[in-house]
Amino acid sequence: MATNIPPHNLGETIDGLLAMMDRPDITLDELMELIPGPDFPTAASILGRAGIRAAYATGRGSIVMRAKVAVEELRKDREALIVSEIPYQVNKATLIERIAELVREKRIEGISDLRDESDRDGMRIVIELRRDAVADVVLNQLWRFTALQSSFGANMIALNGGRPEMLTLTDMLRAFLEFREDVVTRRTKYLLAKARDNAHVQVGLAIAVANIDEVIRLIRTSPDSGAARTALMERVWPARDMAPLIALIADPRHALDADGAIRLSEAQARAILELRLARLTALGRDEIAEALNRLATEIADYLDILGSRARLMGIIRDELVEAKTEFATPRRTIILDSDADMEDEDLIQREDMVVLVSHGGYIKRAPLSTYRAQRRGGKGRGAMATREEDFVARLFVASTHQPVLFFSSTGQVYKEKVWRLPLATPQSRGKALINLLPLENGERITTIMPLPEDEASWEAHDVMFATTRGTVRRNKLSDFAQVNRAGKLAMRLDEGERIVDVQICSDKDDVLLTTARGQCIRFAVGDVRVFKGRDSMGVRGVALAEGDSVISLAILNSFDASPAERGAYLKQRRALIGEAAEEPSEAEAEGENGGEANGAAPLTPERLKEMQDAEQVILTVSENGYGKRTSSFEYRVTGRGGKGVVAMAVNDRNGSLVASFPVADSDEIMLVTDAGQLIRVPVAGIRIAGRATQGVIVFDTADEERVVSVDRIGEAEGDEGDE
Repeated sequence: MATNIPPHNLGETIDGLLAMMDRPDITLDELMELIPGPDFPTAASILGRAGIRAAYATGRGSIVMRAKVAVEELRKDREALIVSEIPYQVNKATLIERIAELVREKRIEGISDLRDESDRDGMRIVIELRRDAVADVVLNQLWRFTALQSSFGANMIALNGGRPEMLTLTDMLRAFLEFREDVVTRRTKYLLAKARDNAHVQVGLAIAVANIDEVIRLIRTSPDSGAARTALMERVWPARDMAPLIALIADPRHALDADGAIRLSEAQARAILELRLARLTALGRDEIAEALNRLATEIADYLDILGSRARLMGIIRDELVEAKTEFATPRRTIILDSDADMEDEDLIQREDMVVLVSHGGYIKRAPLSTYRAQRRGGKGRGAMATREEDFVARLFVASTHQPVLFFSSTGQVYKEKVWRLPLATPQSRGKALINLLPLENGERITTIMPLPEDEASWEAHDVMFATTRGTVRRNKLSDFAQVNRAGKLAMRLDEGERIVDVQICSDKDDVLLTTARGQCIRFAVGDVRVFKGRDSMGVRGVALAEGDSVISLAILNSFDASPAERGAYLKQRRALIGEAAEEPSEAEAEGENGGEANGAAPLTPERLKEMQDAEQVILTVSENGYGKRTSSFEYRVTGRGGKGVVAMAVNDRNGSLVASFPVADSDEIMLVTDAGQLIRVPVAGIRIAGRATQGVIVFDTADEERVVSVDRIGEAEGDEGDE
């Protein structure tokens, strides 16, 4: 009697038995190729082979079962999970009640409706999803919290030889073969005994037919049947040609004597007395002879089976093959190689996403491929649906698996993965941040920062904070690795101050702060010490004029070059690329005054190449859609806390500055206006000019329309052309 042994497929099990009969030393792995695992009557599927192998190897293990679920599109933008098979021994009604309970408790999110549409054609549980739900993520939550994924604890204990034993797969198959061998042996012995009894009676009838006259005389002269039976048994009858059959029967009670004669047994005498006269005809005598020949053949065959183990095993094999042919069915349970403990993130495909945030606090993501590049000066396309009082305020591009830090107006920081942000079309509004993050009353998100995907590398990096009032602070990136859903304090701020940006940096970098009124300052990262705590306010980065504020923080590669070298390089650079300059730059003027004018040697080819490799280009964009690119050598390194130099001319045509960051020729940028318009432009189409120039038109904005966000795309995708 077995306990908790999972059901198996008959055909596969017979294949394993036949293989073991051919090779008694067959290994477990070879057996598992024939018997891959249990086959449950409710079908479903089994996850992983580790649990199956453990159960087969030791007799005990946990087998993970999963329901059969398909994703079905019900209508536009609405999907449903359809459950057609559930795990073995799981009650359907209890399962549905549990799912509904978890949805009410908000432990499972993204389900809008749940109903049972099962009928006589089969099971059908419909789990309807919300529009913004990711089907694979919801399904993974169902695997984790409901009986749609269950474990079958295999405990293969059985009575083997009258004793309870923990049996492995090999032990079970071997025990079954031994059992079948015992069954076939006992059955053959039973059939042999039955054939011998029948043959014993038939021999008595044959002797009576051969001596019919004497038999009739004895019966007629006997006073009753008892006397006749006694007379038949006391008489010695010649065996004649029955001798070989008598020897084959081998009944020790009725053996031939030395003269080849035999005495009839009581069973034979009774059969003779009950013999009908019709059996005495020639046809009757032939029937008795045929029965004797048939029984002789059967007895000889039974004796051969009992005397030959090869014959015995052959019968077992034939019976197994016959059972497989007649009763075997296809496997119902599918065995999957996936991991049962899969995280939600493992189900999300890596893909670049455009994340947009509105001024009113709505956020969404859309695939980067949705937006194709346009030529400079294009009108753009719709990026995000906004209300009249709302507009797009922030845009960045990140992978679905990247973590994102959300810095709030109160100095808190929250962390989410990009794939958890609501996926929406370019025309939709997205989801309110207050419904995505646990924000307090009056708290709003001011800065969003995508981080490297590998959190193990965070310890080797620093982060630089910059606020609107020109304050900077440096921390270890690892200080923000453990950010829970309730958030964590990021930086203490004064009233009215907000975080402009947070970027990764090192001691080999410089910090570039740019203000709305066109000023900028560049200083070494080392000028800002690493703060140990997260509740400090930082130090001054730039001295601001009244009414001015910092609009961007950029991290540049540090390079040691004298003013003369910077001026000489910029002059040679302009000559090489034919760059137009409205006026000599400050660096060029310094080079002319302190370099060649004073007899300084021009740049050597080696130094020129070294400066070319170290050069970065800074893109600056104004709110009226004008922009320019400027060499990083135009921005001299000064001490922290100064007023800085001019970054770009700010006037009525340009308006205030909105962005300033380094770019490469192969990059593209995306600009978004407060009216919800967006354009994607190749950086190579924007002119390189000096710091104090006005720039060229990048985005042809409408009247009263302002650029509010600019972001860099590191790899161009798609062909240029109007949408």
